[in-house]
Formats: sequence, structure tokens, C-alpha cells
Amino acid sequence: MLQRKYLVSHIHTFLEKYSASFPSVLIVDKKQFSKSSESIPKHARVIICGGGVMGASVAYHLATLGWGYETILFEKNRVGGGTTWNTSGLVGVFKPSLAQVKLTRSSVELYKTLNSKGLQTGWKQCGSLNIARTKDRMTMFRRMKAQSVSWNIDCELLTPAQCKEKCPLLYVDDLVGGIWIPEDGIGDPYKVCTSLLEEAIKMGVTVVENCPVTKVIQENDRVTGVEIENGKIDCEFFVNCSGFWAREVGHLSEPYVKVPLHAVEHYYLHTKYVPDLNPLTPVVRDQDGYIYFRENNGRLLAGGFEPVANPAFENGTMPDSKQKSILEANWDHFHILLEQLLHRVPCLENVVLDRLCNEPEAFSPDCKWIVGESPEIQNYYVAAGMKTVGIAAAGGVGQATAEMIVYNDTGFDMYELEVSRFLGLHNNRKFLRDRVREVPSLHYAINFPFHEFVTGRNLRMSPVYPKLKEAGAVFGQTMGYERPTWFEEPHSEEDASNKSIEDWATDFQLASAKSFGKPHWFDRVGLEYACCREGIGLSDYSSFTKIDLWSKGDEVVDALQYICSNDVNVPVGSIIHTGMQNKNGGYENDCSLARISENRYMMIAPTIQQTRCKVWLQRHLPRNVAMSDVTSMFTALCIMGPFTRILLSEMTETDLNPKNFPFFTHKTLDIGLATGVRTMNLTHTGELGYVLYIPNEFALHVYTSLVEAGKKYGLRHAGYYATRALRVEKFYAFWGQDLDTRTTPLECGRVWRVKFDKNIDFIGRDALLRQRDEGIERKYVQLILDDDFCSDTDLWPWGGEPIYRNGKFAGTCTTTGYGYTFKKQVCLGFIQNIGPNGVPLKVTNDYVMSGEYEIDIAGIKFPAKVNIHSPILPTKYPDQERDVYRATRNKDKFDA
Repeated sequence: MLQRKYLVSHIHTFLEKYSASFPSVLIVDKKQFSKSSESIPKHARVIICGGGVMGASVAYHLATLGWGYETILFEKNRVGGGTTWNTSGLVGVFKPSLAQVKLTRSSVELYKTLNSKGLQTGWKQCGSLNIARTKDRMTMFRRMKAQSVSWNIDCELLTPAQCKEKCPLLYVDDLVGGIWIPEDGIGDPYKVCTSLLEEAIKMGVTVVENCPVTKVIQENDRVTGVEIENGKIDCEFFVNCSGFWAREVGHLSEPYVKVPLHAVEHYYLHTKYVPDLNPLTPVVRDQDGYIYFRENNGRLLAGGFEPVANPAFENGTMPDSKQKSILEANWDHFHILLEQLLHRVPCLENVVLDRLCNEPEAFSPDCKWIVGESPEIQNYYVAAGMKTVGIAAAGGVGQATAEMIVYNDTGFDMYELEVSRFLGLHNNRKFLRDRVREVPSLHYAINFPFHEFVTGRNLRMSPVYPKLKEAGAVFGQTMGYERPTWFEEPHSEEDASNKSIEDWATDFQLASAKSFGKPHWFDRVGLEYACCREGIGLSDYSSFTKIDLWSKGDEVVDALQYICSNDVNVPVGSIIHTGMQNKNGGYENDCSLARISENRYMMIAPTIQQTRCKVWLQRHLPRNVAMSDVTSMFTALCIMGPFTRILLSEMTETDLNPKNFPFFTHKTLDIGLATGVRTMNLTHTGELGYVLYIPNEFALHVYTSLVEAGKKYGLRHAGYYATRALRVEKFYAFWGQDLDTRTTPLECGRVWRVKFDKNIDFIGRDALLRQRDEGIERKYVQLILDDDFCSDTDLWPWGGEPIYRNGKFAGTCTTTGYGYTFKKQVCLGFIQNIGPNGVPLKVTNDYVMSGEYEIDIAGIKFPAKVNIHSPILPTKYPDQERDVYRATRNKDKFDA
């Protein structure tokens, strides 16, 4: 093994010898796609802004769908001249989600198609080798290997010696193993870009270089045209494919479109010719060392994702051309990557280096791609933020974007990547500048469960946040909200009194669980869970999305009857759970509706739906129905447990007897000295209790009163992990994990919440009726691991684990958790009946219940028992009211 002292010395010698002679720019011969201003049409159906590989892909796919002659692509410089021009060209099929895997595979198929036509793409299927230095990294690879069955990815776990066989360049003495993915490869983004545009032009697309879009015009919240230097062009759709300029292009409209991206410095190290270098040398990723390298026309190209990135253009002024965007190579910053490269590839000591390129790359705040229709303006689409792997994303994202424009639908499930997942705070420049320092490192980070960012914290806090912190809260963040995940021992009063205001603003406990096994918070969460079931637990629900909807007459009722699949025309004071389905029957939103008055409702939806559900409502509500996002107006505190009715009775004069205040209803209460507290008799966990929506000015008073009055009942704070455990054990479906835009109520056991006999046809009704008649091809189930699994010593399931029925792959776990009442691991997921040739067959209850099941956790299969109905859990304080509600299904005609 090379010694660090020698490495450092070697690096400094190397820098002194070579760095001064490195050019920072590689000039390539570019094709000309210019068109004279006189020949630019004055009208188009689609205008694309950005001539990189993403814009080229959207143009190509629009052309293949017959819209070529109605599409214009504008590039302010030369096509392929942005980040497309000089990137690594890596195409890896393993991605964080199945949706991204499918998009990447679509890209690969596109490049193979172009190759078959004799067009240049640079595509080479050389495979990729990811290597592990640690046991945790190897556990991640074993989880990937298990998951590969459900994602149909061919891969193989390797020993260090086998890694050396795949790539003789490697130093392997410090490795634990690796994973080989043969279908991975590399391509040339510039060649792909120009080939796609050549084909698009043949199919009628107009491509205009050296012509920036200066304004995007909208009327009545819909795109109507753009302005360029030579005038105005009318259009119906606009697509922002502007790479790291996408955020600035978003500001060309009124209202401006939020595209939360910020550029960071990103490095590519090029060598001179390497003798005897195999052209099929695999892409090698040493993620524990933050680096990768690949063969590049007889040379090596290397780079990486350093632990702390340098933001580029921090003053907010973006360069107006590719040439001006090239950054000076910072060898001191690149030092950590170069050190690791020299360690992993010893032959680099004797290789002549050519140049170090510092190219800006744009990253989103959550390290995911940004696609879809903007929340601000209809028919304004975004396809950006591909974070150095644009070539891997371009084919699939371009196809999906074109399909959405032409058909208003796509075969890809895009919800997790949609731009509507963000709030305005995510587009704040200072927030982005701070966040992108840590985002690039996630590329190569170990995918431990419940990852938390450390930057951009303490943005959204409920009024009781200081009190929760004082009580020992360990915080996670969701949609900018600081939400307690669990509680440690509280701070002493002396500790609290010695803290300054500045200390309170910066000193807080950050949630983390850097383990694939039993987490360190297990016992603390268990205490909170037990209190929620057998005493009183208090949890902060303030991050939930809260929206008020009203009208002068009954217009709001009719509108919600159309948008919701359940019957919303319930008595005043009632609460219903309902889905908002799309035309295919999938979930666009999963929410609760409380009828405040004859013509007013309060909607409670998942935290991550705050922008998404508002957009869905805005685009389906008539103008005579008003909507107001009241998320930040109310502090929501949930008290749950068998003694909550007694506790709350001591604080209000309202009769809380079930006959006067039954389960699944709400009342506006006075609590303590506070008034106007919207109180819901439900908990979203299946436990007895109430959620109190408290006007913010009364929040601290109500919280303090609850805590003080609850002392004699043993009240304990409960974080998100405890309420999550309650929900998993009770078989609750989670939006964004179990429920998404492709999942229907029939598949997840919620057909009893769908009212087909309403007077108003609702969105998705026809699709659900067809599915009801034809049968479903997958069914949502609960699986409880048998005693063979040991929660103390075995690796835990964390989601994504394959499910086996009678030894055959049959589905995937979507949500998992420990059942503190079962004292066993609980997995939620979907079961399929995959027939010959991989064709899915219909799934019935008999099929599900007649099988024997196993869950594959990192390569080890554990037996599991299956449930299709919500279980009734034993308790010291049974209550019929609690058992009335079932989270997932009742035994109706369809589900029997």
C-alpha cells in the first residue's frame, strides 16, 4: 500500500511539474445548426430553450410523435456547447428508484437505435465496477444485488481478486469486494446531442443557434409565446432545458418559474495516451474514495464527487456563454480526489497528464433531477438538473417530456422528480448556495436510511420548536420544516437558561441513523410508541399540508365531488379520507377533508404534497371556488392514547363524550385560555386521540397547558419515528412510498373509500370501473417477519427488498418498520402474480393467502407471514371506537 506521506509528496511534485502547462479548454470541431432570423417561424406549438443533450432529446422525441414541424429549439450559443460539451459520459443503470432506472434504460435503447442508423453516439457497453472499502459499502452492494431481481438488472458481487481481474489497473489490497454491472456503459454527450438534432431536423424541427430567449409570455396562467432579440414568437408549450442556466431562464417569465438549481465546480482529469489500455476497461467507481475513472480513446478520464463542493458563481451572476463559464482549475480543492486516484490506480504515477478541467455542474437541493410541468404556469415544462449524468437521463426524460406535452400523460412514473416537489424556499439563492456544498457528495454516499441534510436548517419551525428542543427533540427536516424524529433525555433547566438566542438558533440535535441494522434510537422510539398506545403521547404535526377551500354557495361541494373519489357531501363536522385520482385511477393526492361548514372544507394532506396538491386543485377547481394554503397559520399538535379524552376534558368545556364528539368528526374548541382550536377526533395512526389545529398565537399556551396537565397521566413527547411505527404496524399506506400516481385504490385495499354511485362523475372513475371489472394485477399486503429474523443482530429491511412467494419473485417492499407490539419487523408492499414470459396475471386474495413468503434482506431470505387486512392489536385499554376505523381495507364485496 502506498503510504500517505509518499502520496502527498508525489502530488506536490506532480503539481509543480505539470499544472502550469495544463490547458483549461479543449477545442472541438462543432457542427453548425444556425438558421437565419428571417426564416424563423412566427408561430410554433412547442419552443425549447437549450441546445444541449436534454433539449435535443425533447426535440427528437417531439418529432417522432409528429410535432417536428411545430417545434423550434433555441440555443443562445452553439448547440452542445453547455455542460453537454465536456462531461464524463457515464451511463449507469442503477439509480435510487425504479422510475429513474426505467428512464435510464430508455436512454440506452435510444442510443442503440441511433447507432443502428449509423449515427454517432459514442455508446460503448463496457460495464461498470463499483468497489467497496468498508463493510457498510458492501452491505449496500448486497442490497443492490437483492434489489436487482425486482429491477431486472444483471449484476454480480465480486471479491477483491475478482475486481482485479475485471480491471488490472486497480490496487485492491484494502478492498472488501465490489459489484459488477455489465449493462452499464459510456457515451459521448456531444455526439448524442448532434445526432439527435440531425434526426430532429430531418423530421421538421427548427434549430436556431446564437439566439437567446429573452422572455416567456403567459396569459391566464398559460404559456402563449416567447420573445427573442428579433421579436415575438407565439407558442403553446415552452420547455426549459437550459442546464445550469435553467434557474435564470425560469426568471424570464412573470410570475417567474422556480427551478431550484445551483452550480458547483466539477472536475475532469484527462491523461495522455496510456500504453496497452484496454478499450473495454470498465467504468470504475471507488465511492468510498469519492472517485471514478474510465477509458477515453486510449487515455483515462477521471473525476469524482468530493465531500464538500465549491459553489460556482456565488454572486448570482451567471456567465452568458460556455467560454465564460469555464472555471480556473483549483488544484488545492482537487487534491483530495487526486490523492485517492493515485492510491487506487498506481500506474497514474507514470502516466503523463493532459489537463484538468473545472466545469460548472448544476445540482438540485435534494440531488434529484427536475422535470415536469411547472406549478406557476401551465404548459411550461422543465427538464434540467441532471447533475453530471445528463446523458444517462436525456433519452428517458426527453421521451417522458414529449409524451406529457403531446398526450398529457406518459408511461413513466415521474412524480418523485417533478418540479412541484419544491417550495419557494428551495429556490432561495443563499439556501441553494449552502445546500449544494453537500449535495454532490450524495452521489457516492452510502444509502443509509433516513438521510438528513445538515445545511439549510431551521427554516420552518412551529412556535413550539424551542420547547420541543428543550424536551430533547432530535430533528429531521421535511419540506423545510423541522420535525422531531425522536426525543432524547431533555435538557436540564440550567442548560436551557444558559443558552443565548443565537445558541437556540444553531444548536439542535440532527437525526441520523448511519446503520443498516438496529438503529441507536430503537429503545427511545419504543418508549414513545408505548406511551401513544397505553398512555398519552404528544406529537408535532405542524408540517402537514393544510388548505382551506370555500365558496359562496355549494360550488365547493360539487368541485370536490368531481376531484375526489370519496363522497365529500357529508354532514358538517364530519371528516373523510379520500383520494384525488388522475384519469388512470392513480393517486394524485391522499388526504383528509373536514367539513367546517356547508360551503367550507379544511384539507389535510402529506407534508411533501404542499405544492403538488395545490397545483392539482388549482388546475381542476372552478374560479368560483376559493383556496388558501393555511399550512403556516396553524400549529398542529396530536395527542394520542387511551387517556387523551380525559386529559382534553380537563381543558375544555365542550362535552367530549363519543355520542357528542364521535370518532372522525371535528369541533372548534376553547382549550385553556385559547379559542378557535380546530380539533379533529382522529390521529392518522389508528390510535385514540385528537389533532389540534391551533392558531399560532395560541400555540405555546396550548402546548404548555397540555404538557402540564398531562404530567399525571405520564404524557411523553413522541417523534415521527414512533408515529411511523404505529402506522406501519396498523397497515397504513404512505404517500410517496406505497401510494403514487400509478397506484389505484383497488390495488391498495381502499375501494371502500371510492364512491362509484355519486351524482357527479369523478376524475378516474372510468379507469377504476374498468379495473374493478377486469381485476387487479398487484395487491398491497403486510408481511411480518417470523422468529428466524433477529432484530438485534440481523440487517433490517429498510424498503426496496424483494418479496418471494413460494420461492419465486413476486413483489417489492415499499415501506418497512419495527412493530413494537408484534415485536417483529413489518414490511408493506405489493404482491404480483407474474406468469410465463413475465406477463403479470390477475391477483386475488386466494392467490395471496395461499403462498409462503420470504423477504430478501441483503442476500438473506427470511420467512414472513402475510396479511391483507388491518390487524387489531392487543392493548391494555380496548375501545370499540378505535377499532371502527381500518387504514387499508374492510371486507367488502370486491376484496372478499
